[in-house]
Amino acid sequence: MSKTEPVQDWATDFDVLDDRYVENPFEIWDELRTACPIAQTDRRGRAWLPTTYADVTAMAHDIARFSSLDVSVIPPVPDEEDADKLPYGLPPISADPPLHTWTRRLLLPWFSHGKVDGYEEMTRTLCRSLIDAMIDDGRADAARDYAQQIPVRVIAAILGVPEEMSEAFTGWVRDSLEFADDPERRKRGNYGIGYYLWDQMQKRREAPGDDLLSHLLHTEVDGGPIEPTIVLGMAMLTLIAGIDTTWSAIGSALWHLATHDDDRERLVAQPELMTTAVEEFLRAYSPVTMARVVTEDVTFQGCPMRRGDRVLMNFPGANRDPDAFDRADEVVLDRATNRHVAFGLGIHRCAGSNLARMELRVALEEWLARIPSFHLEEATPVLWAGGQVRGPRELPVVLR
Repeated sequence: MSKTEPVQDWATDFDVLDDRYVENPFEIWDELRTACPIAQTDRRGRAWLPTTYADVTAMAHDIARFSSLDVSVIPPVPDEEDADKLPYGLPPISADPPLHTWTRRLLLPWFSHGKVDGYEEMTRTLCRSLIDAMIDDGRADAARDYAQQIPVRVIAAILGVPEEMSEAFTGWVRDSLEFADDPERRKRGNYGIGYYLWDQMQKRREAPGDDLLSHLLHTEVDGGPIEPTIVLGMAMLTLIAGIDTTWSAIGSALWHLATHDDDRERLVAQPELMTTAVEEFLRAYSPVTMARVVTEDVTFQGCPMRRGDRVLMNFPGANRDPDAFDRADEVVLDRATNRHVAFGLGIHRCAGSNLARMELRVALEEWLARIPSFHLEEATPVLWAGGQVRGPRELPVVLR
């Protein structure tokens, strides 16, 4: 089956880049859970798509049979697998133990509650300035003008790179993640990020600062410095994972509030619900799907998976499973029990979850404080991106 032909049978020929899947995957997951809870496809290589909470969580914990050595939802084409590919990938996310263990341990302190608290006032000031720039116009693109501007500047501060690079970082990250069927754009994004950070590494060796990149370059593991390509991979991961995922979560939450007046009005009237609301937005609109690689021939839930097959860890679909969540297809702002897996789970649970939660919370608090009423611009459609990370890329709204 050509990867460009429309899907006729989601159980045997799914395509996460199909326009219907990108715009509204929820009905597809509901159908698959009933008819075929683990779908299969041969597009872009042989792959599987679990749709239930139980199957996704079981696979995530089974790191022996489902490896993280390649987490790309869309595999690279052969031309991309060249000598410039980082030998260790982007650890810890694309690593198994023991590399995963110590690289994750080095990153965690930079995303602790205490460290994240230090970035809150900066984030709040940034949000206010972004709103100042748009509010008088009465219209805005809540994705481009707001959501996409926040995480990139916070991550730049953590890495110690100039805020002026934000626009370039945004373009590179989008090239890297959103254009899976365009190898030239994907390569341009990866090379742009990689070469820029490599140049920054050379400068930090001579003049270190109080930032993550300097810390990694001057930390020893097992009595010696960290291999430079591992430092580069960790820095690239911080940039890529810390930007697109969070701006997608912010954008999706704003889309929901623009299309659900009752929820928006309730959150404005009861700001004390923001903590549970953030968790509910993360559950209902989880942005990230990660891949695993099957390490040996195995039959899982009756599915004959082969060594080398790709399994798409469908965390967004798991979070919509009615067997795991009451009223799974509704957004319940005060949901008391919410064991969502938006940040993954097991050893690969997102190291930056504290930062993402803070940015989402602050972004919504500041927006609703100044713009308590808004709705979609009827004449201009919302543009969604999908694949590895799903979220709105163009979100035209009217500020009432």
